[in-house]
Amino acid sequence: MQQITINANEAGQRLDKLLAKYLREAPKSFLYKMLRKKNITLNGKKASGNEKLNPGDEVKLFLSDETIEKFSGSPVKMPVEHKGKGEKLDIIYEDSNILLINKPAGMLSQKAADTDVSVVEHLISYLLSSGQLTEAQMRTFKPSVCNRLDRNTSGMIAAGKSLAGLQELSRLFKDRTLGKYYLCLTQGQVKESSRICGFLKKDEKTNQVCILKTEEPGSVPIETEYRPQKIGDGVTLIEVHLITGKTHQIRAHLASVGHPIVGDHKYGDKRVNARYREAYGLKHQLLHAYRLVFPLLDGALSNLSNKEFTAALPQEFQKIARDKGVL
Repeated sequence: MQQITINANEAGQRLDKLLAKYLREAPKSFLYKMLRKKNITLNGKKASGNEKLNPGDEVKLFLSDETIEKFSGSPVKMPVEHKGKGEKLDIIYEDSNILLINKPAGMLSQKAADTDVSVVEHLISYLLSSGQLTEAQMRTFKPSVCNRLDRNTSGMIAAGKSLAGLQELSRLFKDRTLGKYYLCLTQGQVKESSRICGFLKKDEKTNQVCILKTEEPGSVPIETEYRPQKIGDGVTLIEVHLITGKTHQIRAHLASVGHPIVGDHKYGDKRVNARYREAYGLKHQLLHAYRLVFPLLDGALSNLSNKEFTAALPQEFQKIARDKGVL
């Protein structure tokens, strides 16, 4: 017999979801059979599996050690080479439920291949090394990020440390109640604010998108709002309010109206980018997720109600912006 005492990170989910994580190699039919036969109980009573778990609940598995080992699969562990790398995180804000991180350009938000090291791996390394998370707890809950930035876009990444934090943050991003603001350096003079709408269609083979004025099969509606901050030497520092959040939306949308982002090698001007690379060694777009504004909240994230957080601009971005007279 084994007993699982539900902690804060595991609370809020259904019993069958937890069992599917704990015995991840077991067929669902086996789990429901064990529930019906009371070989798996919740707080000493028969359970159906759809019960919502609370902190302190006790789940007992009246199964042999061999059966539990068979269906548990390999233990969840961080690769040794990834441990202790949490110091790479530039943490803007942290509480018991969430972390806000200033991601540098060049770092993945989430891994694309098994060998990748992303913000998620650094986050878990930080939580493990600081004693806020154990490898045993990762069997049933894995902290993760709630928004993605392109590899070469810097700025604010929001991550859930607890299940409640992860769920609530994900909801806020999904229903677009979080204010997401970016700073970027664009080519040309942008003198007026604008709210631009259109449709975005992605080519999976090239990982590039195109902006359309009218809807086509496979396209999705997008909306971007921008406001010029200061005009300088051939460039404009722009604040972008990201209303929808689709792949490469800001980069492609601004390029489509004649103001590509400096350093953007997918959607920008190759000759201009080459000059910046020669002068500054710039190898990526000057796009930074710099501000996050929370709405009025209750529940798990009520302490963040109406709060605003900013992520400092990278040094390279600051230097170029100063040289161009916009900072």
